[in-house]
Order: sequence, then structure tokens, then C-alpha cells
Amino acid sequence: MALSKKQQIVVGQLERRVELCREFMNDWLLFNQIMSAYPSPGVNKAQLENQFLKIKSKLARSHKVLKDTLFDDYNIDGNTMNIVSGATSLEQIYAQSEVAVKKLQSEWHRAFISINETLGSLEDKKGRAEAGEKIFVAQGIQGGGVKSGGGGGGSTGTIVVIVIIIVVVALLMMFTPVGNIYMNSLKSLTGAR
Repeated sequence: MALSKKQQIVVGQLERRVELCREFMNDWLLFNQIMSAYPSPGVNKAQLENQFLKIKSKLARSHKVLKDTLFDDYNIDGNTMNIVSGATSLEQIYAQSEVAVKKLQSEWHRAFISINETLGSLEDKKGRAEAGEKIFVAQGIQGGGVKSGGGGGGSTGTIVVIVIIIVVVALLMMFTPVGNIYMNSLKSLTGAR
């Protein structure tokens, strides 16, 4: 069965998401391999530290892109980037107690499982879309804004929200004891009675 043009676009979007998630998972594996190699005898520790800093930087950059691209398909453990930012250097990691190192490894595994679950979900969605099932793919952030269907770009809604906030603040200022204090202070500053 031939896919419609819309379905082909959805499959293409899902392929990109799968590719980004798979690349992130591979980088996550490399992060752990470098971290695990550090205490081995005879390794070049300076070279490993350099590789470790590079993979941390790549993970941080690709995580943001992944999160913005997957949008509502993003189900990766919220602690993932805390693991990356908390592991400042390999030397610092292994200067901690053995319990702290084991805890870090356990957190890494929990994040790894969540990355795999997200990847599996994306692959399943892509497979169903390729089989012709109509799949909804929410549009993540692309080109500086959230893609949505129709409308005036959201600026009217933003203005309405701002006006409502101003009205609520004005009403609170006029009809609450705290508001009266501010109003009296404002009147005394301006000399109004």
C-alpha cells in the first residue's frame, strides 16, 4: 500500500527522531565506556579526560536538540543531564567513595533504560506509520518557535494574557490591604491626596 504524502512526511519526521535518539544513546554508551575505562591500569588518563569532556559537551548539545525535536515523545529520565553536569571530571568521580561511584553508575543505567524505552517507542511509532497507520506527530521547536496549526502566531494570545495580568494586579492593588499600602505610598511620592 502506497503512503500518502502526509504519511510520508510523518515517516520522515519519525526517522529523524529515531536517528537523533539512537545517536544520543550511542553517545550515552560512550560516556559510560570512557568513565569505566579510567580506573583501569595502564590507560592514558589525560587522553580519557579529554575524551570525557568532549562527550559531555556533545551530550549537552544533542540533549537540547533531542528534547526540542521529540517534543511529547521525549520520555528520557529527568536526571540524565544532572548526571552529565555532576560528573565534572573522571579524576573527581573516582576521588569519591566507592559508594558514590556505584550510585553514579546506577543513575547512568536508569537513564540508559529510559533512553532505550524512548527509542523503542519511536521505532514502534515509525513502524506503524510505515505500515500505513495514521500517526499523530506533535511538532517540536523548529526555527525558533513551536509549530502549530493555523492562527495568528500566538501574539494576540500573549497580549490578552498580559492585559489580564495587568487588570488583576490593578484590582489587587485597589482592593487589598497590601495594595492600599502601595497605593498610599505611591500617592505620597507623587504628592496626590
